[in-house]
Amino acid sequence: MLIASVPLALTCNGARAEEGTVALPTVTVVAPKLVAASPLDPELPASTESVTRDQFENWNVVNTEDVLKYMPGLAVRKRFVGDLNSIIAVRGTSNSQSAHGVVYADGLLLSNFLGNSFSFPPRWSLVFPEEIARADVIYGPYSALYPGNSIGATVELTTRMPDHFEADADVQAFTQHFDLFGINRNFGGAQTSATVGDRIGKFSYFIGANHLENTSQPLQFATLAKSTTPAQPGDTPVTGAQFYNDQNNKPTAVFGVNGEGIERTIQDELKLKLRYAFTPTLDGDFTLGYWHQTYNSQTSTFLRDANGNPVYAGSLNIDGYHYTLPASALAPSLGQNENWLYGLALRTHNAFGWNGEAIASYYDVTNSVARLANSGVPGSNAGTITYGDGTGWKTLDLKASYTPETRSPGLGFDAHVVTFGYHYDNYFVDNETFNTTNWQDGGPSGFANAFKGKTQTQAVYAQDAWQFAPRWHAVYGLRYEWWQAYDGSRALGATSAPYPDSSEHHPSPKVSLSFDATDDLILRASWGRAYRFPTVGELFQGQINGSSIINNNPNLKPENDQSKELTAEWSHWNGLFRLSLFEDDVRNTIFSQTDTTVIPNVTSFQNIGRVRSRGVELGYSGEDVAIRGLDLIANVAYTQSKILENAQNPASVGKYFYRIPLWRVNLETTYHFTEKLAASAGVRYSGRQYNTLTNTDTNPDVFGGTSNYTVADLKVMFHPNKRSELSVGVDNLFDERYFVYHPYPGRTFFVEAKIGI
Repeated sequence: MLIASVPLALTCNGARAEEGTVALPTVTVVAPKLVAASPLDPELPASTESVTRDQFENWNVVNTEDVLKYMPGLAVRKRFVGDLNSIIAVRGTSNSQSAHGVVYADGLLLSNFLGNSFSFPPRWSLVFPEEIARADVIYGPYSALYPGNSIGATVELTTRMPDHFEADADVQAFTQHFDLFGINRNFGGAQTSATVGDRIGKFSYFIGANHLENTSQPLQFATLAKSTTPAQPGDTPVTGAQFYNDQNNKPTAVFGVNGEGIERTIQDELKLKLRYAFTPTLDGDFTLGYWHQTYNSQTSTFLRDANGNPVYAGSLNIDGYHYTLPASALAPSLGQNENWLYGLALRTHNAFGWNGEAIASYYDVTNSVARLANSGVPGSNAGTITYGDGTGWKTLDLKASYTPETRSPGLGFDAHVVTFGYHYDNYFVDNETFNTTNWQDGGPSGFANAFKGKTQTQAVYAQDAWQFAPRWHAVYGLRYEWWQAYDGSRALGATSAPYPDSSEHHPSPKVSLSFDATDDLILRASWGRAYRFPTVGELFQGQINGSSIINNNPNLKPENDQSKELTAEWSHWNGLFRLSLFEDDVRNTIFSQTDTTVIPNVTSFQNIGRVRSRGVELGYSGEDVAIRGLDLIANVAYTQSKILENAQNPASVGKYFYRIPLWRVNLETTYHFTEKLAASAGVRYSGRQYNTLTNTDTNPDVFGGTSNYTVADLKVMFHPNKRSELSVGVDNLFDERYFVYHPYPGRTFFVEAKIGI
């Protein structure tokens, strides 16, 4: 409960009385909760959803992306605690299109636009949950303030700065039970963090440290189609293989855990934030983030010979049929990487008149080493090493805005809120792969392949919010972007091939019209065009790594999106209802697919002619719903995303697009028994989706498929004092076994203890 005493002064028609001010009695204002101010432009022409610390601290939150788990129409591809491949999927964007979403933390770009897949997630790890004050999601590309990557959504994370001395220590432990293909055991880990901060006059600081260790459930399995070829003389008879019908309903043999395997990850993070108030309305911020990870992907075989010895590869006799298991099928891997984020920001925050903002950031991958064995057979030391040092990105954003003190509808300047700015980003990658005689800790023994390249985008934009009538509001803007790709090349062995430079420039107009039907009901129609330019990885990345072949395409066209939205927002029942109808029509969608019109078929990043997504979202978020102390988040989203044109794969036309479920439903409720005791319960549902562009995966609830799923979450919290907490929780309460290609976690238990002063 916040109680503030506010002195008021009497003014007449906005002017100070000549004889002086007239003092009024002190007024006591009571607010239910202290909520961090939203960093969003108050004139945004788009649907937004927000979650504050008071809400998500009641959930099972271990990693930063967990604060988004109940957002409408949005899901996070998180396979285990500490998963690096957690990207957002929202509306007509699948969980493999990482470049269809923008993530910021205090205005610093966290999105990794070096590529466009689950391998290029936002760098969530440079913001740990303890420092987050709120998270805001902006749906669609309707504001000129954001780049074309906002086709899906834009996430703004706002972190807190202390206004007095504070120190916190937090310990979490988690464990899950997992049972699949004969693997029946527990997996788990722990996380510890500590923060300290203070405000001393005009200067404030925040220092945080975080350490995470976890072991994932098996993420991938080595499989082959069930053989119909009789065993041959010399085949090794083995037992232990598992059998199931795969996502295409074809009988399949499972030989062991491979690929990412059972991943053991250790992550460390350090964070320093400094702020200095030069004047009451001008602040300067400095951010330094450090993140380091080591991982070990353990593989194993299910196969045993007649003497009970493990078998990892070769010509095999399984139940009288012949199989050939490649030596690379069960190859393990390990690696490490080190990342730094540097950020500078200068902002004014005048209530009226002119405001300015300048933000510069540099994300530097100073150390990246990935080691992969050539074979899963024990004693086979040969392998490859991939170095990604020197990869990263730089950004610069300059923005100015003018807000009149009064908003008088009409043609006068005081009816307009004007914003304009400039954006620059530069992404660069330089990867080299070498052969090695000792994949675990040996040095390079010979060059294998490499790729490198850069992209650069510059943009200018202007946006005007016009109150042209008492209840009518228009927001319109234009973003003009210049993009270029350059210094691209690929090397394989002794052969090196440069790629020609390319460039594009496009305008992206936006417009929105809203009507305040009543004091509680707002109706809005929005339209926007956006261009999503190709990433370095889509253009230039091409390598052979173990059994994987990745092909690039330097001739890609930018994605061209036209989005529309109709929204009604109604304030009622201590909360906000929102109903949105939307359509995203994307031409030249960039996606990795197989060109079936050429022989032999070629799999690479290609432009799909046209993908259209239509849907509806209905949501409610409120506090003290029906009874005091009961908070509720409830939303349902229906999305139909279909391929309308695809010259390279005609069989996909008319089919549902990759990994976009028809339905998403979230329900989360928290009941505060007392100021010290609360409990929450949540349900997350995802409907039918496909793992192929041709929708041939008719058996989704298995490894390799994309399941429907319903998972329930619980948490009980006790606060001995305002800054301390003891809690227990569980995710996936009913231990549902579900898949989004990979198997997702089983029933997971959490315990947490937090102490603060």
